[in-house]
Amino acid sequence: MRALTVAVIFVLSIFGAQLVRIQGFDARAVAAEAESQRLTAQIIPAMRGQILSADGTVLASSEEREVVVADQTAVCTYDTGENTCAPETSAAAVLAAAQKLSPLLGTPTSTLVEQLTGTSRYRILSKNVTPLTWNTIAALGIPGIARDRRETRSERTYPQGTTTAALVGYVLDNGDPGGGVELMADKELQGTPGKQTYERGRDGTAIPAGESSITPAVDGRDVTLTINSSLQWYAQNALAQRIKETKAESGTVVIMNAKSGDLLSVASYPTFDPNGDIGRKGLQLDNKAFSDVFEPGSTAKIMTMAAALQEKTVTPLTPVVIPNRLQRYDENFKDSHEHPTEYRTVAGTLAESSNIGTILVSETLKSSTLERYFRAFGLGRTSGVGYPGESAGLLPPSDTWSGTKRATVSFGQGLSVTAIQAASVFQTIANGGVRMDPRLVESVRAADGSVQKAPASKGSRVVSTATATQVSQMLEGVVSSEGTAPEAEVPGYRIAGKTGTADRYDAKVGGYSGHTASFIGYAPADDPQIVVAVIVQDPTYPYFGGYVAGPVFKDITTYALQELKIPPTGAEPPRVQTEVDPRKALADPATLRNGVKHPKR
Repeated sequence: MRALTVAVIFVLSIFGAQLVRIQGFDARAVAAEAESQRLTAQIIPAMRGQILSADGTVLASSEEREVVVADQTAVCTYDTGENTCAPETSAAAVLAAAQKLSPLLGTPTSTLVEQLTGTSRYRILSKNVTPLTWNTIAALGIPGIARDRRETRSERTYPQGTTTAALVGYVLDNGDPGGGVELMADKELQGTPGKQTYERGRDGTAIPAGESSITPAVDGRDVTLTINSSLQWYAQNALAQRIKETKAESGTVVIMNAKSGDLLSVASYPTFDPNGDIGRKGLQLDNKAFSDVFEPGSTAKIMTMAAALQEKTVTPLTPVVIPNRLQRYDENFKDSHEHPTEYRTVAGTLAESSNIGTILVSETLKSSTLERYFRAFGLGRTSGVGYPGESAGLLPPSDTWSGTKRATVSFGQGLSVTAIQAASVFQTIANGGVRMDPRLVESVRAADGSVQKAPASKGSRVVSTATATQVSQMLEGVVSSEGTAPEAEVPGYRIAGKTGTADRYDAKVGGYSGHTASFIGYAPADDPQIVVAVIVQDPTYPYFGGYVAGPVFKDITTYALQELKIPPTGAEPPRVQTEVDPRKALADPATLRNGVKHPKR
């Protein structure tokens, strides 16, 4: 008895000492450890900001998605009135629950029966349930059906689908932007996730009187683009139809505000559906207006003409003698068609899109002068939009130009541009010689509703107003019966524009293969409001710019003028002299002809 008494006292003293330590000396540490075991943290996802068009159409938005889970040991009590599963009622209870959940989860009843049967305490039923659908599910009161708040996420949706996909971009499954505006404006669009901490009991439910704290999530900011959703939709569809008709490889359409440089539409084809295509093989996810480079061909001739007019080495009426062939070093240059010797003005040279005539005009300038103007028009550098993957094109320094390269650059071969750059050249002429940096983002709206406008584009003068007016009047001669693109005429409006047909460099074959057909112009020519550029890559024959791209330009421009409510000016187009009497041309000392060096060069 004494031994037992001593043993009991010894054991009880140990217990007592341990209680004194726990409740006295280590009380705070033990309480903190217990609390940490009860505390759980849940990330509150931040909603990504919306991307909107200038007219308020939603181009990209985020929707919350819930993860619905099941406790199989509780579902089997549904509508039985019992707290535990019974073999004779479990099957019927699970079937009844599955029938209720099936239309809400979009899962067949038979599949749900398998997912709800068993002894698992945690079985995921769906990861893509909207909050509204979850509220309907919760109202059913099925035991064991819950949402896992830890897995709540946001899903990106694109209401306009393929129409704006190549421009807006997409978001990957992990929430990272994959390209386009989503990547360009990611800093503004992405929010800051929040955090909620609370105490939970052994069954996982929150303790009502327990410790809790919450750091709210900060949603991303909405980004409004300069894009007009109606113009984007129309341009995208018109482009797709023409590419299919001509069996071309790809194409782009760029519509710009001629005064501000704002991009009203940037269509690119082929395109994709960001709502379901991401991850599939063979997709072309880039926007070709920014990323693809090509030799512009004859649309570049307006830079050569503008440079010569600005430097006063020629006038629109300067005679040009255009032979059928022009020898320069080891190359015989020709026009798009065979012809006898022609006697045209500089304006007529542009209207007929003569390569030989353009070479003769370019030879009134030094190579360095021509390069300087080309760079001032925006070639050889990115546009300033900041679009991901944008190419700067290629304009080699003039001191590297060979004898034949000197000639080809003047009419748009031997250099490369993007569709954005090509459209910007015409915007410069349309805006009286002032180039405006293209602009894509109009404003950013914060969660509190405040709107921060994007700064207006910076302008830089390239040529004088007088020179731009002369070039513009010359471009009106292109869209006439005497020019290369009567197909681009828009009834009731004065149109200025230029065709382009260039050999196409294909990196896949390591050389020239196929052609690039284009038409770029603006309207109304006497008070320009919009610039429209249509580029089609590798169409089947006939592949000329006037035939392939001219009708698309006319179609899109007609719609755009109506959509933007731009009325005709009613002014009569100027008469542009395109031809000259051969005798007067040969007698004029200012005439440009082979073998006669220009006195002002």
